[in-house]
Amino acid sequence: MNSPIIQLLVLAGIAVFLILRLRSVLGTRDGFETPPAPRPVERSGPSRDFEVIEGGPDHDITDHVDEGSPAAEALAKMKRAESSFNVAQFLQGARGAYEMILMGFERGDLAAIKPFLAEEVYEAFASVVEAREKEGLQIEADFVGVRETSLADAQFDDATKTAEVSVRFVGELTSVVRNKAGEIVEGEAGKIKRQKDIWTFERVMGSDDPNWLLVATGE
Repeated sequence: MNSPIIQLLVLAGIAVFLILRLRSVLGTRDGFETPPAPRPVERSGPSRDFEVIEGGPDHDITDHVDEGSPAAEALAKMKRAESSFNVAQFLQGARGAYEMILMGFERGDLAAIKPFLAEEVYEAFASVVEAREKEGLQIEADFVGVRETSLADAQFDDATKTAEVSVRFVGELTSVVRNKAGEIVEGEAGKIKRQKDIWTFERVMGSDDPNWLLVATGE
């Protein structure tokens, strides 16, 4: 056998050996293969494990009273007794009730606000209005607005499911009192005065009547 042929066979054998060796190391690819996933980047420093905390504070309550306070616990009980109860919505409604009731009292128009007053509060308002009329006094009042509405306190009776919520208001209005002759005896025309009140509203949670009654007034 010629020397060139022997050399060719030796080279061919070496080539086959190298191909088989490479296949065993690299493997084969048939068609489309998903590229290997990138190795995660190692970060220096301690690892942080984040836990998902379920529940947590009810911000509809803690936005208005301190978490864990008696008032917060009372509001939570109100929500359990009536799932649709919302503190923010209640305060918004109380704000509107404050204007309506305050101006009804100032103008002596108690018939319109009577459904929203507890009996004792209505009688107190009525006695003041009656005294004005006997003296011939007339009130001229205009509501300017509410500068502040905040929740002052809350209580809940577990046995009767009666809720009481006290709200602090800072309102602004103009008001003058005129005598029979039309002369101003109290106040100043056009002058805005600021009035601070704490009103307490009451309702049985879960009842069919959605109205809260004004049961107490104070400063």
